[in-house]
Amino acid sequence: MIRFKIKEMMAKKEYELGRRLTIGEVAEATDIHRMTLSKMINRRGYSTTTDHLDRLCAYFSCSLDELAEYVPELPVE
Repeated sequence: MIRFKIKEMMAKKEYELGRRLTIGEVAEATDIHRMTLSKMINRRGYSTTTDHLDRLCAYFSCSLDELAEYVPELPVE
């Protein structure tokens, strides 16, 4: 499963800006719907487009591996 590290990237950007950053601000800056960002943050295994990933990497000035990570799923017993 792919886990998005958007919350971590937002916290890093908040530190750089010296203020709180909202999902709405990220949505507006990246032209990604706020609900889509919320799903990426909160829903396990949410599938999104590479265009969204590209926009988020550009906004946070990060690489893809800083934005997302592979987390192996536990086998079902």
